[in-house]
Amino acid sequence: MLALEQLQKIYDVIRPVLDVAILAIILYKGYELITKTNGVQIIKSAILVGLCFMLANILKLETLIWLMNIIAPGLLVCFAIVFQPELRKIFIKLGQPEWLTFGKRSKHTHVDAVIIAADQLSKMKRGMLVVFVRHTKMDDYIETGTRIDANLSSALLYTIFSHDTPLHDAACFVQGGKIISAGCFLPLSEQYDIKKTFGTRHRAALGLSEVSDAIVLVVSEETGAISLAYDSKLHYDLSLNEVTRTLEELLEITSDSRNIEDTVDESKIIVK
Repeated sequence: MLALEQLQKIYDVIRPVLDVAILAIILYKGYELITKTNGVQIIKSAILVGLCFMLANILKLETLIWLMNIIAPGLLVCFAIVFQPELRKIFIKLGQPEWLTFGKRSKHTHVDAVIIAADQLSKMKRGMLVVFVRHTKMDDYIETGTRIDANLSSALLYTIFSHDTPLHDAACFVQGGKIISAGCFLPLSEQYDIKKTFGTRHRAALGLSEVSDAIVLVVSEETGAISLAYDSKLHYDLSLNEVTRTLEELLEITSDSRNIEDTVDESKIIVK
């Protein structure tokens, strides 16, 4: 009994710290989840409706209070419909076991081959669209293309995208150092404020990032700009160093796991 009483006293001391620490972790992860899925729009809308209801109560606007009490259930349904894409992405994130992890883990992936091919295609102003698969299942999109299941190499990517082949205009899916499929069709973005100068590749890259946690690398056929789409945002015209650093961070690649497989011999490529 004495030992239990001592443990209870110790727990009473650390309980406030534990309480605050758990709450801080939940708030941090919740904020991270909302910002990565554009869920902040839902929060802003809910706050706006709440402020209207509070103002009506403070000013004792009986008619407005009566009306809002009637339409409140309908507002919940409207929220679910209007913000369905954001809610879906939040639940996708919650369903991934990795969302509670901190720090980085080593993964055996090879982005160097993709970056080398992207650099060469950028100089030639040839379009490129490569999807790095993370946690969200991509089977529905992968099956729209041609199954390859080949070791990832810049030579193969260069071959696919540098010539006007049936696989050139669509996307390649990359995972675990392999090209899974090529010639795959992606969903176009639902964002209404996207720049009209962006072509189908950029809209498709942004569209996939809106419904999954995949990272999409795009090379523009018009300008040669290299861009990355992830977390429902398109980061346009990045340098090779920015692309490398971002991919290493998002794919959790460490110096121990980075490795270059087959690469393009740049001296043998003629840039037209």
